[in-house]
Amino acid sequence: MKIKIAGAIAGFASMFATGFATGATACGTGETCTIDSGIYEIALPKNSDGAPVVVFLHGYGGSGANVMRMRGVVEAVTARGYAMVAPYALPRPNGNRSWAFISDFGERDDMAFLRDVVRDAAGRFNTEEQNVVLAGFSAGAFMVNYGACADADAFAAYAPIAGGFWRPQPQTCDGPIRMYHAHGWNDGVVPLEGRILGGGRWEQGDIWAGLELWREANGCDTHAPTMMQQDGDLMIRSWDCGAGAEITFELFPGGHQVPRGWADRMLDWYQADPGRPEG
Repeated sequence: MKIKIAGAIAGFASMFATGFATGATACGTGETCTIDSGIYEIALPKNSDGAPVVVFLHGYGGSGANVMRMRGVVEAVTARGYAMVAPYALPRPNGNRSWAFISDFGERDDMAFLRDVVRDAAGRFNTEEQNVVLAGFSAGAFMVNYGACADADAFAAYAPIAGGFWRPQPQTCDGPIRMYHAHGWNDGVVPLEGRILGGGRWEQGDIWAGLELWREANGCDTHAPTMMQQDGDLMIRSWDCGAGAEITFELFPGGHQVPRGWADRMLDWYQADPGRPEG
């Protein structure tokens, strides 16, 4: 069900519930937003009233401010009428920020934090709470996968770039989900086959194995994709396994990066679903 904040009374009640009316300062347009569980940045479209949202999680050692400096991505998102929200992970002991997608990497419940961020943005800017895509790059993409696995209904769709699961990957995931996963053919930081980190302490998982897990979560009765296409060096395949159960995998020719044109391709895919919440 779509949730919108309408009118001054409802707006005040929402701000009070998120803590905005109890000490949080004004934010947006370059000013960091602060809530009890963390901080985030936001870029708004021309009309933010009821705007859908893309929440984009930064990579290891990054920040919400780094995300906002990806001007091509931010401008593409806001030009489509979406708000771009960039939360901050907490710092690890070495000072680098990263998401707690496994317990070794922090104690904050980052999915609860992300829900708090979406709720707070709705209270401050009247953006959507249900029509929200959770996207992320690298460590942010790992967080997207683990968050979707634990609670498929937390967001309307998921869009990881250059990240999947770590070994041992979950045995099962919640589902169904809608996911648009992009990965670079030449990615050496998060290779398609995974790699060992920390002197053998951790292992990035195999991206193909993660896609198999998502097909199982979506109840796909076949491994064969329902659609394959190639546009130059860009290759895309999709598995459509019923209402709300779609996986699209984009394999692009670059390395560890957000590929050019990703935001528009992802939003075209998201908006093509007739069952998504209306913006």
